[in-house]
Parts: sequence; structure tokens; C-alpha cells
Amino acid sequence: MDLSNPSTQANLEAAFGGESMANRKYLFFADVAKQLGNAELAKLFRDTANQETEHAFAHFRLLHPELVVADPAGLSEEQKQAVLARCLELAIEGETYEYTTMYPEFEAQARLDRDADAAAEFQDQIDESEEHAGIFRKAASNFGLLTPIEHHHAERYGVALEALQGKGQAGETAPVPGLWICKVCSMIYDPVKGDPDSGIAAGTPFEAIPDDWTCPICGTRKANFIPYREPELLAA
Repeated sequence: MDLSNPSTQANLEAAFGGESMANRKYLFFADVAKQLGNAELAKLFRDTANQETEHAFAHFRLLHPELVVADPAGLSEEQKQAVLARCLELAIEGETYEYTTMYPEFEAQARLDRDADAAAEFQDQIDESEEHAGIFRKAASNFGLLTPIEHHHAERYGVALEALQGKGQAGETAPVPGLWICKVCSMIYDPVKGDPDSGIAAGTPFEAIPDDWTCPICGTRKANFIPYREPELLAA
């Protein structure tokens, strides 16, 4: 397909984003249905989510024909490396955009919206205003927490790419003092910042956090956090 037409490319990217979002949304609905004991509806949502995935893949293949592999066995090792390297390059590009641009901008806007809504739009509805302000405050907090996560992802992909290129082996540093990372969502707990929204004051070491504390991003328990190690390229 000729992607020289910017409108077609933009439409494909929008379609890919829409189908991808539908997949995750339906999986979320499936989880809700499962929790509420409706296995049949949960299956319907999961099946539909899988179909949306196939739609998204079809769009992505058109956007990136260089990643379409018709005959894996017929590729040389060099060609396989090139395809995998391209996957990592795109992953790094996406994660870097998220932690340098998207989430910082979202965090700033969420804080502005909180104040604007509280002061203007909900001026005569104090209770609702407080509720919405709390939602925006939580959104701002989450965006701030996601920034270092995407940075971590980008660094891991970068190390993986260098390892793929034969520059060394992917590994990790010794644990970074004070930092702990969630095994489920990669949220990084920094004692310097703490988790004020959950009542954990800045300066609180991870070991001093109550055992019933949960991850502010995914809600998993404290036991699912491990000492944080930075990605590192080791000598081959």
C-alpha cells in the first residue's frame, strides 16, 4: 500500500489506535463481567477483544510492511535481526514519546483542569466539584507515576536493541537503593516522593510502608514489589 498520502496514513493510525483501545476496553469489561459472575458475557467480551486485535494487526501491517514476515524460515539471520531491530526501534520511539512528552503534558493539563473545574464549571456544585477535582488530581498523580515507568521501558528496549546488535548482553545493575518496582505494572516507588494520595508521606522508605498498602497504578499488593534494578548492557 502506498502510504505517501498523509490522509490515508493518518486514518490507518487512527484505526489502529481505535481497534487497540477497543481490545483493552473489552478485556476490562470481561474482567468486570467475570467478577460479577456472568461467565457468558465475559466470554463474549474476550472473544470480541480478540477480533479487535486482529483488526488492529491488519492496520499495523499496512503501516509497517517492513515487519510483515511471510516466510520466517526463508530469512537470513541478518534479515531476522533487521526485523527485530525495527520492532525495538519503534518500541523505543513510543516509550520515549510517552515519558518525554505525552505524560508530562497530560500531568500538567490535569492539574490545570482540576483548578479550572473547581473554580468555574462546578462553582455552584461544590460536592461535585470536589469529586471532579479529586478525579483530576488522581489523574495528574497517575500521569506523573507513569512517566518513569515509560522511561524504564524505553531503557530496557534500548539495552535489548544493543544486545540484538551484538554489542553485549542484556542485564541489570545491582538494586538501586530505596527504589522498588511493581512486578505487575512497573510502577517505581521512590521514597523521596512517597505516595501522598495513599497516606504515605514523602521520605517514607518502602520497608516502612504498611503491608496493606497497594500499588497506586494497578492496585496489586505490596508483596508484588521487588528491588528496582536499572537495565544495563553487559560485556558479551
